Amino acid sequence: MPNPFHRESDGSIDSSPPNSGLDRCLDKSKRLTHSSLFAETFSQKKKWVGRFMVLWLREGEGADLRIGVVSSKKVHLRANKRNFARRRMREAWRHLRPYCSGDCDVIFVARRAILSGDWNKVLGEMLHLLMKAGLLNEERAALARTELEASNGWKPDS
Repeated sequence: MPNPFHRESDGSIDSSPPNSGLDRCLDKSKRLTHSSLFAETFSQKKKWVGRFMVLWLREGEGADLRIGVVSSKKVHLRANKRNFARRRMREAWRHLRPYCSGDCDVIFVARRAILSGDWNKVLGEMLHLLMKAGLLNEERAALARTELEASNGWKPDS
């Protein structure tokens, strides 16, 4: 009987993510999981609005650059489209979080345009919103841009 956990490849293909030394995982300790934290964030009224998303900041006890992601039925009635919007925001955050600094939590609320927006523009807007919110300074943003251009072929002006 075949072993269900046995890989058929000969081991010559490494499917693990590249190790750049930056922690890009989003385990449970790096996510907002309680609705009370979301409510507290929205009550602080610190937000920055973009075309693809809205960034909300939560400052206070226990804040440590954790992420919360929201996409409502205003984005799309189909659940798979809302999930796609959340996945896009989480993936962009994975790329930019190592360059951010501050003692606050972040919530991204998707807007309808994120579904049809170009990936480079979504990533560029998140970078811009993080700079406006004060989580990224010019020096760290420039470092993030060069790293993204080298690793992903990201072009900020496209």
